[in-house]
Amino acid sequence: MGQYNVQDAKTRFSELLNLVQNGEEVVIAKAGKPVARLVKIDPPPSQRRLGFLKGSVPDSVLEPMSGEELDEWEKPLTS
Repeated sequence: MGQYNVQDAKTRFSELLNLVQNGEEVVIAKAGKPVARLVKIDPPPSQRRLGFLKGSVPDSVLEPMSGEELDEWEKPLTS
């Protein structure tokens, strides 16, 4: 773990990022007092795959509702 004052960190930022990428921790100090720590982050989990549920949606889902279905849909909710 290395400690770098702000001015030094600004001029060597790319180098410090390389150190962090290789697993080292870097502490940024202001007037010799530690203020922040740069650490490597874990990569985000892989993208969630769509279509992960089994089954399918029937083609009729895109057809207009019948009058009865529409009336049911528009009825107020009751508990």
